[in-house]
Amino acid sequence: MDTPALRRHRSIRKSKDWLARWSVAFGGIGVIVAILLIFLYLLYEVVPLMRSAEVERVTTYPVATTNASSGKILYTTMEEQAEIGLNIDSNGGLRFFDTRSGDTLLAESLPLPAGTTITSFTSAGAAGELVAAGLSNGEVLVLKHIYRTSWPNDKRVITPAVEWPFGSDPIALAPAAVDGLVLQDSEEQLLIAGLSQGELVMTRLVKEVDFLTEEVTLEPEPVNVPRLEGVLGKMLLSPDLSWLYVQTGTDQLTVLDVPLSGSPKISQVVTVTRNKAEITSMSFLLGGISVLVGDSSGEISQWFHARNEQGDQMLQRARSFSLGSAPVTVIEPEHRRKGFLAADNTGVVGIFSTTSSRTLLKENLGSQVIALGISPRANALLVNTESGQSFWKVDNEHPEVSWSALWDKVWYESYDEPEYIWQSSASNNDFEPKFSLMPLAFGTLKAAFYAMLLATPLAICGAIYTAYFMAPAMRRKVKPVIELMEALPTVILGFLAGLWLAPYIEANLAGIFGLLICIPVSMLLFAFSWDRLPENIRHRVPDGWQPMLLVPVVLLAGWFSIEAGLWMEHAFFGGDMRTWVTTDLGIPYDQRNALVVGLAMGFAVIPTIFSITEDAVFSVPKHLSYGSLALGATPWQTLTKVVLLTASPGIFSAVMIGMGRAVGETMIVLMATGNTPIMDANIFEGMRTLAANIAVEMPESEVGSTHYRILFLAALVLFMFTFVVNTIAEMVRHRLRRKYSTL
Repeated sequence: MDTPALRRHRSIRKSKDWLARWSVAFGGIGVIVAILLIFLYLLYEVVPLMRSAEVERVTTYPVATTNASSGKILYTTMEEQAEIGLNIDSNGGLRFFDTRSGDTLLAESLPLPAGTTITSFTSAGAAGELVAAGLSNGEVLVLKHIYRTSWPNDKRVITPAVEWPFGSDPIALAPAAVDGLVLQDSEEQLLIAGLSQGELVMTRLVKEVDFLTEEVTLEPEPVNVPRLEGVLGKMLLSPDLSWLYVQTGTDQLTVLDVPLSGSPKISQVVTVTRNKAEITSMSFLLGGISVLVGDSSGEISQWFHARNEQGDQMLQRARSFSLGSAPVTVIEPEHRRKGFLAADNTGVVGIFSTTSSRTLLKENLGSQVIALGISPRANALLVNTESGQSFWKVDNEHPEVSWSALWDKVWYESYDEPEYIWQSSASNNDFEPKFSLMPLAFGTLKAAFYAMLLATPLAICGAIYTAYFMAPAMRRKVKPVIELMEALPTVILGFLAGLWLAPYIEANLAGIFGLLICIPVSMLLFAFSWDRLPENIRHRVPDGWQPMLLVPVVLLAGWFSIEAGLWMEHAFFGGDMRTWVTTDLGIPYDQRNALVVGLAMGFAVIPTIFSITEDAVFSVPKHLSYGSLALGATPWQTLTKVVLLTASPGIFSAVMIGMGRAVGETMIVLMATGNTPIMDANIFEGMRTLAANIAVEMPESEVGSTHYRILFLAALVLFMFTFVVNTIAEMVRHRLRRKYSTL
C-alpha cells in the first residue's frame, strides 16, 4: 500500500480532486459575480431616472446697469446653446447679451411710431422666434429674433439679429390701444387677436407669395368676433389657429372655435379654478394642445380637449400641480418637452412635468419673479426679478419618468381617458412620450401564458410516459430527438412562425381549432379499438412500443381536421372564418397573434420542460415503484401515488425553468407578433414583450436619454422577475423535497 507507484497515484488523485473542487467553486463564484455585475450595471443605468431636478446659480447681474432701456422686462429668452440671452422691455428696448457675464452684444430699439408706447406683448409659443408688441395706437409690431452660427477659424460664433418677416411697418388691429395680444403664423395666414377697450378684436392676414421674387404680402381679411360676457383678460391662440381661449371674468375661460375662414364661434365656457380662485396666468404647453392655468391659490391646472361621456369634444381638466399658496404670476413651458416652470409673487420657482405628474423642484429665490426664460435644451434658466437678473444651470434630465407614468394609467393629451400606452417616438417635435411598461409586461405574461398552456401538459405527459411506460430501446431514441429540438435556433422558429405558420393558421382557422377535438377523440377511439382487439394481435406489439401506432393516427386526424375545416368554413362561416370572427363576433383578428406565438414558443419550450421532467421521473428509485407494485398497486396507482410525488420537485423546477425561458424569449415574439404594445387578452391579437421591445428599440435610442434608460429598466424588470420566480421555485422545490424524501 506504500509503494512509490501507489504514492504517486494517490498524489495525482489528490491533486485532481483539489483542482476539480476549486474549479467548481471558482466557476460557481464566477457565475454569482457575473449575475451581480449584470444587476449592478442595470441599476447604474436606471438610477438616474429617479433623480429630481437641481438648479445652480451661475451668475447674477443687475438689469438696470446692463440694459440700455430702463423699462420693465416683458420678454426673456435664450438661444440653443444658452450663451446669448434676449431681453425686451416695455420702452421698446431690445438687447442681446452674454448670459454668463451680462455684457451687451447687440442693442436696438423697436421702431415705434411717434407718440406710441407698448401696451401688450406676446410670443408665438415657447419654441417660436416670432414675437409681437401691441401698441397704444391699436397697431401691432411683429418681429423675429434669430441666431446665425458660423465657424471662423474652427471656432463657433453665434450672431444674434432681428428680422421683420412682414415688414417693419406696424399692422393695424384695433382703433384704440391693444391691451392684450396673441398671434400665430401658418403657411397660409397670420392670425392676430387682441383686446381693445375691453372688447375682443381679431384680424386675419392671408399670405400671398410672389412666384418671381418670393416676397410675401399680407391681405387683411376682417373677422367678426362674437361678443363675450364679463371682463376679458388673458388670451391664448392655438398654433394650428383653430382654438382661441379668452379669460372671461375672474375664474372662467371661454373657448372659441376658429375656422380657417369666417368668424369664430363660442364653443364652451368653463370654470377653470377651484374655490373661486382668480386666474392669474395662462400659457400653452409645448404643442399648443394643453392650456396651463395658474390661479391666486397657487394651483396650476392642465386642460385639453377630450371627448366626454356624451361624445362631445370638451375642454377638460387633466391634472393639477401646487406651487404654493401665493398667486402664480409666471408660467414658462419647456421648448421640447411636456414640462414647464412657474413662479409666484413671493419668489418661489417650481419645475413640473405634466406627463409624469411630477413636481421636480421648488426653489425660493427671495424676490418676486418678473420674467423667466428657459433654454431650448432645458439646461439653463434666466430669471428676472426685482433685484436683478440671474443665470442658472439646470439639471433635469429625465422628468418624464415616475411610478405613475410607468405603471399607472396616464391621461395623455387628446386621449379621451387615462390609458396604458407605450409610444416612445413620433414624427414631430411636439410629441408627448408615453413610457408605460404595463402593455409590455402584459404582453410578456400573455405570450408566456399561451406558450406554457401548450407546452406544459404536452411536455410533462410526454416525459412521464417516456420515463415510466416506454420501452427502454424506444426511450433511447425518443429522448435525444426531443432534446435535439432545443438546439434549433429560435430565430428560425420565429422566421417560420411569422412567414409560414401565421398565414397558414389564418387560411385554415377552422381546421386548427378542429385539431383540438379531432386528435384527442381519434386517440381515444384508437385506444378503445385497440383494447377490444384479440390478445394474440395486441401481444404482437412489444410492451412499451404502442406509441408508434399512434403516429399515423395523429397524422391522419390532423389531415382530416384541416380538410374538414375547409368544408366547415364554407358551410357555416361564409367561406372565411376570420371575417366571421371579426364582423359577427366583433373580435379583432391580427394575422400575427398570440395563437401563433403560443404554438411557436410552446414548441421551443417543450424540450426544456420535457428533458428535466423526464430525468426527474426516471431518477425515482426503482425499489419504490417495485415495492408499490409488489403490494398490489396498479402501474397507474404507482405512478400517481409514488412516482409523481417523489419526482414533484424536479417537475416543478422544469415548469419554472420553462416559464423563465418563455418570459425571456425574444426572437420568436419579435418575428411572430405584430409587436403592437396593447393590453388585450384576445388570443387573436398580437402583443409586444419586454424582451422584444428592448431588441427593437435599443439600436434606435439615444445613449443616456430617457428612452435609453427606460429600456434598461425593462431589462431590470425582466431580471428581477426571473430572479423572484426562480427563488420561489427553489423554495418550493426544497419544501417538496423534504416532504417526499421519506417515501
